Amino acid sequence: MLFALIVIVLAAGYRIVAAWDPNLVNFSPLMALAFCGGVYFRNRWLWLVPLAALALSDLYLDHYYAEQFGYAWSLGGMLIRTACFAIAIGLGWMVAQRKSWLNLFSGALGGAIIFYLVTNTAAWAGDMVYAKSLAGWWQAMTVGHPQFPPTLLFFRNSLVSDLLFTGLFAVGMEYAALKHAQPSLLKTGAAA
Repeated sequence: MLFALIVIVLAAGYRIVAAWDPNLVNFSPLMALAFCGGVYFRNRWLWLVPLAALALSDLYLDHYYAEQFGYAWSLGGMLIRTACFAIAIGLGWMVAQRKSWLNLFSGALGGAIIFYLVTNTAAWAGDMVYAKSLAGWWQAMTVGHPQFPPTLLFFRNSLVSDLLFTGLFAVGMEYAALKHAQPSLLKTGAAA
């Protein structure tokens, strides 16, 4: 359990470091760990840890983007991201009811797609850069804001990192179960 909490704190730190390299934007383990928290943490209070890590890293990233690009995040945007993470935890909780590698993959994939659609639709609705039309929504979904990398790059990085880090976290949990001579967490439904 302590290992999992340390990983979540390190993930929040990595999210901040990744912002410094445009190629790594949104390549972060934090969403995957929120999802896996829903899968593996039976103590629901622990589900708050990834949400707190998101909020704290959002505070720093808001400051960073304001200094670097003159672009401040809104409280509404932070709440939307937090809601997406809460949805990922909920997806994890649903996967925990019927754990399998396929369900784990499907849940991580679903979380990445929901995050992409919700956050980019919210950007389209709230950002004056985007025309309030289907063409403007498509811009928000594909090329995005002119001063930032394309939103498809954000989605690709989110998707790859969510799948990769979900797999790594699940393998780590399976290894810990095996090391302690416990049955597979994916087969028995037992959890941390």
